[in-house]
Amino acid sequence: MYIDGHLDLAFNAVVHKRDLTRGVIAVRADEDRSHQELMVTLPELRRANVGIVFGTLFAMPRSALQYEGDTPPTWKAKLSYATPDEAHALAVDQLDCYEQWEDEGRIRILRTQSDLQAHVTAWDDGDRTIGLVVLMEGADPIRTPDELAWWVDRGLRMIGPAWRGTRYAGGTSAPGPLTAEGKALVQAMTEHNIPLDVSHLAEESFWDAMDLSPRHVLASHSNARAITPGDRQISDDMIRAVGALGGVVGIVLGDAFLHPDHATMQVTLRDVRRHAKHVASLIGWDQVAIGSDFDGGFGVQETPHELTRGADFSKLGKLVPEEARSGVMGGNWLRFLRRVLP
Repeated sequence: MYIDGHLDLAFNAVVHKRDLTRGVIAVRADEDRSHQELMVTLPELRRANVGIVFGTLFAMPRSALQYEGDTPPTWKAKLSYATPDEAHALAVDQLDCYEQWEDEGRIRILRTQSDLQAHVTAWDDGDRTIGLVVLMEGADPIRTPDELAWWVDRGLRMIGPAWRGTRYAGGTSAPGPLTAEGKALVQAMTEHNIPLDVSHLAEESFWDAMDLSPRHVLASHSNARAITPGDRQISDDMIRAVGALGGVVGIVLGDAFLHPDHATMQVTLRDVRRHAKHVASLIGWDQVAIGSDFDGGFGVQETPHELTRGADFSKLGKLVPEEARSGVMGGNWLRFLRRVLP
């Protein structure tokens, strides 16, 4: 069973109206796109032997949109937020989507250790229902740190405080420290045993968070800044800090995060291997995994050319030493989940 540490499934289903219960080729045919072609649906995950995913709740800040004039077009306004209440509503809609899929028997939301073990056993017995761990990417939907308990009761199990900048933290292309609310949120996460996802955190916010001694840390979808410069990637010191806390780094598969010259050259799986080897050289292969972010703003045209659909996930195993393969492809995330789920 493979595990993918980062997929924006509900965002694609709710905001972009993609029917992820259908086959990926059928959805592509209906969409007829020339870029960002769909990579993943629920049937495609089963075809890929991906049995557990970290499924995000992702709300896009209005400030990240590009539009002319003072107000965005209605369709853009509906997929973004300008206030905490709007962010909250977007994330709740996505959580409702996951719960509906669960009610329909399409996925299992993994909330506890017993859920996880029952799912692994069922998968081993041939049941190909997808297991999903809920991860929030960008914490603005949590209107105040005191609201965290409500989200935990609904099944939220991991939080990344930033995407771009949020009320809580600096993020990608938005440098800055944790705010007072951000520090309160990280402390509340520790109290509720919720792992901190450092992907997208601005470096200053990252070190502020480390100073608060979080109990569990991961980088669900981050590559090495030493290879691909920019604040979307994480530095060697940040990688070491994640490793020191027993965390796992998920290699993300977008071309822009794999090679600095992605716009003028063909990115390949060799670039994925280069990032994986670099992270492993710092913290060991047992703390390296995959966080594909398939369809996280990119698709077939924006990923290594050998990857044409989600079922190509298995090709990633050939990039790492044979003795590390089962860990990178799922075992390392599984061990992490067994440590952090309640």
